[in-house]
Amino acid sequence: MPHISIVVPVYKAEDCLRELYLRLKSSLSAITEDFELLLIEDCGGDQSWEIIGKLALEDTRVRGFQFSRNFGQHYGITAGLDHCDGDWVIVMDCDLQDRPEEIPRLYAKAQEGFDVVLARRGRRSDPAMKRLMSSIFYTVFRYLAETDYDGEVGNFRIISRKVVLSYRGMREQLRFFGGLVSWMGYSAVSIDVQHDERFAGETTYTFRKLWKLASETIVAFSDKPLRLAVRFGFVISSLAFAYGAYIVYRVLMHGVPIPGWTA
Repeated sequence: MPHISIVVPVYKAEDCLRELYLRLKSSLSAITEDFELLLIEDCGGDQSWEIIGKLALEDTRVRGFQFSRNFGQHYGITAGLDHCDGDWVIVMDCDLQDRPEEIPRLYAKAQEGFDVVLARRGRRSDPAMKRLMSSIFYTVFRYLAETDYDGEVGNFRIISRKVVLSYRGMREQLRFFGGLVSWMGYSAVSIDVQHDERFAGETTYTFRKLWKLASETIVAFSDKPLRLAVRFGFVISSLAFAYGAYIVYRVLMHGVPIPGWTA
């Protein structure tokens, strides 16, 4: 049973994986050599899976998993959490915007008695449009899901074993890792970390993918959109009924210049 597990969903990351492995190994050596690295390849169509295989041959602490087709980042995280064995589990992205060098700080904070330590990005190194869309999404999400979710926090965090076990019991079809962990209510704290630019390549999150993720997440986490729709329906029905009553009143009191219009 390793002391620390690192769960990394992988998509089109052939230029990042070896650098990610080397930096993780260097950063974790300050904590323990007893760790495992779980890389979940999401069928990106590049050489990521072959590189994962080579890393696993070089270091038995590296474990690779590959989906049968592309399912998405949050399903990759779920698969990693289903198979990890560590006392503490770190979840991070594969593009090195989440800096492995911040892991010792996350771990040290967790030892103060927290089950969840979030990496809060003080200054995000993302394109302006992505930052804008993210800000809009989290504003709407907080309102509709009725939760105080911090939009400056991504997937990068460390969680305890009991959080992982609780997460495994939540088998919702629509997955949003950060929201599910927040909803469980374990003791949590955030620390500010440095957010780097992508090590290589470009983001694979298009506007269409972001919109799809946002809409599915909001619907999965809250029935407030349904309640708002019902209330809006009552308002429209009430206005329609009032206008109908007004038309009938006009016909009875003043007549109507166009026969049949009232009906």
